Amino acid sequence: MKVITKLLSLFITITFPFVLIMFSIRVLFTPLFLVVEYNMPGFPSDPYGFSKEERLKWGSLSIQYLFNDEDPAFLENLRFEDGNSIYNEREVSHMVDVKILLQQTLRLFYLFLIVYIVIIIWAKIKNQLHWVWDAASKGGCFTLGLIGAILAAVVISFDALFTAFHKVFFVGDTWLFYFSDTLIRLFPMRLWQDAFIFMGIITVAVALFFAIYGNKKKFKKI
Repeated sequence: MKVITKLLSLFITITFPFVLIMFSIRVLFTPLFLVVEYNMPGFPSDPYGFSKEERLKWGSLSIQYLFNDEDPAFLENLRFEDGNSIYNEREVSHMVDVKILLQQTLRLFYLFLIVYIVIIIWAKIKNQLHWVWDAASKGGCFTLGLIGAILAAVVISFDALFTAFHKVFFVGDTWLFYFSDTLIRLFPMRLWQDAFIFMGIITVAVALFFAIYGNKKKFKKI
């Protein structure tokens, strides 16, 4: 029994940062985020002519594509009034890559949540929830350290962090675009900087809760 609880505790602690970060991503990436972001003081206007309303329209549909079950035709059918597609072939290809990566990580996130629920139910039946709280507390501390390192990298050089992320998860230079491309006009670097910061804030808040509250609860065998 002790071996099993130790392994399950280690699983929770190690996977906790991933679960909390994915939770933050799922909460943040909605059309509401775009409404807030496009209205942030100092947010750069589109030098090629998109109005705030147009950015919100096309940006919201683009985010919708990442989370739905549609094929690339969903993006290819997004067209300006003159009939031209808002995205070129290279942009659509990159969005497909992003969607695949996002949905794969979300499936893993949901799987971990299911495993967490099973562990909690099992520990509750055994009247041993204290070690689950302990694992969550350690996972919260682990997450805080990781997010601290990421936010430090954002402050030091967001461009380097952004480039490293894309080089790890995408092939070649398929993620590089012209400033005149729709993807850059809808989602400029300022948006991604703010997104990383907001995700960090959400993740830190949740991690702090588990780190502090979990540390208190681990002493109570409930």
